[in-house]
Amino acid sequence: MAKDEGERIGVVAALVRSAFLVNTAYAEAAHAYGLTPQQGQLLCVLMPGPTGMGELGAKLGLAKSSLTGLVDRTSRLGFVERAADPDDRRAVRVALTGEGARLAEVFYTEACRRIELLPAGLDDPERERLADLLGRVVLDNEVPEVFSDRP
Repeated sequence: MAKDEGERIGVVAALVRSAFLVNTAYAEAAHAYGLTPQQGQLLCVLMPGPTGMGELGAKLGLAKSSLTGLVDRTSRLGFVERAADPDDRRAVRVALTGEGARLAEVFYTEACRRIELLPAGLDDPERERLADLLGRVVLDNEVPEVFSDRP
């Protein structure tokens, strides 16, 4: 809630501060399941299916060495596994294990629940307008799909 209904925040401050809100909710959801936020992102990106390392790096915005470390750590926990790419024997794809898929689902649900609470002070038309505007910002900036709406 705003301290003063007349108080206005500029677009830059509003976007940065809202990013902090979302990151905090996401990190809290990850922590609730013993994950780092980056491991949570990895699980969510892999929910649709196995993904090549290059595509993962682009989606997550990670350099090859950072991505390799993230996949290694998450693999040691038993949540992801590497497999040869059927179309390119030199390439590797990363996939969720059965345990990883179950964890991804509950983590995704919890992250959505927490983030859904952030605009609780908005009525339905305001929430739709917010989604429309933020959706345009995301699409205009070609943000990779690291988290998506699910039916």
